[in-house]
Amino acid sequence: MAEKFMQKISISRSVMIPDPVKLSRYLKAPEFGPKILFFSGGTALNPLSRALVSYTHNSIHLVTPFDSGGSSARLRNAFNMPAVGDLRSRLMALADQSVKGNPEIYSLFTHRLPQDQDNNKLKVMLMRMAEGHHRLVRSILEPMRTIVRGYITAFIRKMPDSFDLKGASIGNLILTAGYFSHNRHMDPVIFLFSKLAEVRGTVRPIMNKHLHLITHLENGRILLGQHELTGKETIPIDSRVKHIFLSAGLGNPSPLQPRLKEKVRRLIQEAELICYPMGSFYSSLIANLLPLGVGSAIAENDCPKVFIPNTGHDPEQKNTTLFQRVKTLLYYLQQSSEKSCPRDRLLNFVLLDKNHALYDGGVDVRAIENIGVQVFEDFLARPGQESMLDENLLIERLLSMV
Repeated sequence: MAEKFMQKISISRSVMIPDPVKLSRYLKAPEFGPKILFFSGGTALNPLSRALVSYTHNSIHLVTPFDSGGSSARLRNAFNMPAVGDLRSRLMALADQSVKGNPEIYSLFTHRLPQDQDNNKLKVMLMRMAEGHHRLVRSILEPMRTIVRGYITAFIRKMPDSFDLKGASIGNLILTAGYFSHNRHMDPVIFLFSKLAEVRGTVRPIMNKHLHLITHLENGRILLGQHELTGKETIPIDSRVKHIFLSAGLGNPSPLQPRLKEKVRRLIQEAELICYPMGSFYSSLIANLLPLGVGSAIAENDCPKVFIPNTGHDPEQKNTTLFQRVKTLLYYLQQSSEKSCPRDRLLNFVLLDKNHALYDGGVDVRAIENIGVQVFEDFLARPGQESMLDENLLIERLLSMV
């Protein structure tokens, strides 16, 4: 029998943007839609994610688990775990909210306990949920109700007496309970969470580790934790970011570059388009690219790679131009590669609104294209809300590139 030889070749092709034929096909059968992968965290991508469900149920979202502020910090400190808030937020953005979904599950998973009540009263409220007496749990059909009650009960049993429940997200508590119920693995509870909420896409943390984001500013200041960088709970940064890295702790932090898990690497390699989307530049995007192997996995995939810069003001981008941000993106992609990669294997396109005034620091298209990255400009902003990009216009352009 003659031997069979497999050979890999690259084929260049032209595409129409937007492509009405492709878009119509995806709308008719979103269950067969393309695998677009997003590196992101936070809530900036949630409007796009909600709209994307109409076109594809196969999008992939790799989310940062390094948040160190708000209710996520309380859970991390109490249970020594990765942050789950951004995971829950993205899962809910991708949940089927039509009559085909589970609206009762969605209502419970997005519910927050009151901020203005005594903690003892909140514990009683949580106990009523575990017992199935609370209206949000009572409305859920079996066997889902029993599953949900079991996770809430598991959380109550593990919860420290001093744990502050004010404003706590029930979805976050359930994810937390699933995390320690499954031997500190996040994937099993995300899988179950996704099934219960009819999530139309794949959401995974970039790392399943309890790590923190450390930032060095050019003025010598060191920021311990993601919350000090974002400017949401502290004053905005007063100097340009010099470098960020991951650390196992906040006391005397030292750089750590954990290796990307093989299952996450496969998700990257299977993508039909890779998007570096809008959102907090360092804490949402760059933080996702820090584990060793991320850049290599991206380079091994022949699909298009697209950067969608922020419009409006992002405090993390202080004193930078768009060209500098493109170079920063490429720098961290190279840093997370096991070997040197050509730029065109890491980034191909920058997708911009035609109104360059929307971007902090100025736009130099020629400088970006001189380093081999093609700039694609179109009208992308929402009418009357120019600082916000229209999610439907973005989706049409991204899907047309596949």
